[in-house]
Amino acid sequence: MIRVVLTLFRVLGFRFDLRGLDNVPATGGAVLASNHVSYFDFMFVGYPAFRRHRRLVRFMAKQAVFSHRISGPLMRAMRHIPVDRRAGADAYRHAVEALRAGELVGVFPESTISRSYVPRPLKSGAARMALEAGVPLIPVVTWGAHRVWTTGRKPVWQRRVAVCIWVDEPMAIEPDDTAATLTDRLAVRLRELVEKVLAEYPDRPEADAWWLPHHVGGSAPTPAEAAEIEAAAMAAKLRP
Repeated sequence: MIRVVLTLFRVLGFRFDLRGLDNVPATGGAVLASNHVSYFDFMFVGYPAFRRHRRLVRFMAKQAVFSHRISGPLMRAMRHIPVDRRAGADAYRHAVEALRAGELVGVFPESTISRSYVPRPLKSGAARMALEAGVPLIPVVTWGAHRVWTTGRKPVWQRRVAVCIWVDEPMAIEPDDTAATLTDRLAVRLRELVEKVLAEYPDRPEADAWWLPHHVGGSAPTPAEAAEIEAAAMAAKLRP
């Protein structure tokens, strides 16, 4: 599967901007908590660990990702962790056990792809796992691949797209930290990192671009508009 992914990277000719690879520990468990803008993000968040230390990352992802005709076979083959929201305790326990056993676990705390391309409100699971397992919580930001394949849009198989993958330093965990306080600080850090990526992203459109967030001049939905679109999409899925 790794060879397939690396071949895909070469075929698409992604222009990677990789930073902070040394922030991924060479040994021991850690939670990699990333923003989520594209269907490639699972591959990208795992890439620094493999490239720097030849380590593999196991991801937690909603059951729908495992049911998808394209992503499902990939996720199952790579032994990632499905999360059934009706019975999430099993997935959480599985992830904590993996962390205690020294594995790297990747989490998307937004729980779904952001349609505004800025971080959505975070769930507390990543912080809870890091605290319970006693492992580092490491923020990660990916950016750019949503221009190729993201939710709500048909894939655009263009080549040479710039893709940023930045791994931040592990977050300092204070003695009085709770899952809520740590999640709040993680949310702040992910937003800060996304803003830095936006400021340095090398590809600039000549006019408005759907893939740029609204607050930097793009035509992507605002977070409020994106929340309405997401709610409508969820409601449509529930209709008989």
